[in-house]
Amino acid sequence: MPRDLAYPKERGNTIHRESERARYDLHTIHSIINTTPVLHVSFNVVDPDQKPFPAILPMIGQMGSFSHPSAGLEDILDCYLHGYVSSRVMKIARENSDEGLPVTIAATKCDGLVLSLTPFSHSYNYRSAVLFGYATLVDDKEEKLWAMRLITESVLKGQWEHSRTPPESGELSSTTILRIRIASGSGKIRDGEPHDDKKDLDRPDLTSKVWTGVIPVWETLGEPVASRSNRVEGVPDHIRSFPDKSNEKSQAYAQKAARDVQ
Repeated sequence: MPRDLAYPKERGNTIHRESERARYDLHTIHSIINTTPVLHVSFNVVDPDQKPFPAILPMIGQMGSFSHPSAGLEDILDCYLHGYVSSRVMKIARENSDEGLPVTIAATKCDGLVLSLTPFSHSYNYRSAVLFGYATLVDDKEEKLWAMRLITESVLKGQWEHSRTPPESGELSSTTILRIRIASGSGKIRDGEPHDDKKDLDRPDLTSKVWTGVIPVWETLGEPVASRSNRVEGVPDHIRSFPDKSNEKSQAYAQKAARDVQ
C-alpha cells in the first residue's frame, strides 16, 4: 500500500478553487508526471537584451531516485529532465549551479469532454500536476547513465536493452540531464458527470433537447511502422505488445472517470 507522504500545503502550491479536487499526496502527483509524455518546464530568463517573458519548454522527464533506485512513486523523488547540452535552460542551470535554477514543471492529461446543459458548465475530465523545484546539472557519469535509462524506459519499457547501449562518448557529451530537487507540488483531478445547476435541471424544455454526458478521451498508440532502414523481420515482442497494453489502460481510466460520481 502506498504511504501517505504528501507535499506540505504552502502559499505557492495550495489549490483554492475547487479545492475538493486538490491532491497533495506524492503517489498521485508523481504518477501524473510519469505518465505524461511531454512536460512543460518554466523558468525566468534574466537578460536585459530580451523581453521580460518567462520561458517555457516542452521536455521529457521522469521522477526517480538515483540514491534509492527501488523507491516507489509514493516516496520522495527527484525529477530528471533530458535536454541538449547547448539549450538555454541548460546554460542557465549551469550558471546557477550552487542553489539551482528555480523551475516549475507542469503536466496535464485530458480524460474526457464534459458536456452540460449550458456552455458555462462545460468542462473536461482531467488530471494535472505542478511541481516547484531547483534544477542542477548531473555531472556524475553513473547517475547520468542511470537517468538516461530511466527516461528511455519511460518511452518504451525494454528499449534500453534492445538498442545500442551504452551511449558513445559523443552522445554523452552532447546530452545534458537536469536533476530537479522538488520543493513543493500539488495535483488536481476532475472526473465524473456534468454539474448542472438545479434551476436548469428543473426545466423539462431544456433537459428534453440538450444531451448531457461525457465523451471519454484517451491517448491511443497505433500499430508500429518499420523504418526504411529497418532490417529486423517482424516486430520485437516488447514493441508489439506495448500499444495494446497502453491503450487498454488509458481507455479503462477514461471510461471509469466518465462514470464516477463526485
